Amino acid sequence: MTMISARDLRFAYASGEFSLSVPDFSADAGETVGIAGPSGTGKTTLLRLLSGILKPDAGRVIVCGKDAAELSARALRELRLRHLGLVFQDFALLDYLTVEDNILLPSRLGGLWNDELPARARELAERLEITQHWKHLTSELSQGERQRVAVARALAHSPQLVLADEPTASLDGKRKMLVVNLLKEYAAEKSAALVVVTHDTEIFAQLERVVDMEGWMS
Repeated sequence: MTMISARDLRFAYASGEFSLSVPDFSADAGETVGIAGPSGTGKTTLLRLLSGILKPDAGRVIVCGKDAAELSARALRELRLRHLGLVFQDFALLDYLTVEDNILLPSRLGGLWNDELPARARELAERLEITQHWKHLTSELSQGERQRVAVARALAHSPQLVLADEPTASLDGKRKMLVVNLLKEYAAEKSAALVVVTHDTEIFAQLERVVDMEGWMS
């Protein structure tokens, strides 16, 4: 089953300095896909288009079986909260909340709360070696620790599609592989599609398929 697809996608920022044309992109359930390309080729822009955060000028995006163009802004937000796990390049954490509350936030906002979620969130924190910060505000953490909180938050509500933008950029070699292995295992266990933007060729070697975006920018 295809979890995300984009066809004949076109997007340009209002400044006119950048435009992106994506002829065809997809990721199936359980598949791990890397997005490659030099800085400035629009990798982050593509993830924002795939998640519905940005609206394309032309083309179609089908997310978890839903045509994004047919959804209202509210429905798109609900889709992201319930079915997508997003790891933003800037982490997008709420610094006035604890690690625990940040990880559990999508589940609360998406109406997905159940009694098993706190234990699942705690297990992810243990896997990512951040349990010692469980009750700490995220503002108190290092960049690498914040990045791992963002990864745990993306997985806690069991999304069908994970879009990760440079999810290991702030990590050392050991913790980088810890995150990569966790993301791969999650995709396999939950039959979730995983799409990873990265500059790290070592990570590409761990993924099933790599798409090079060079040539999609104009």
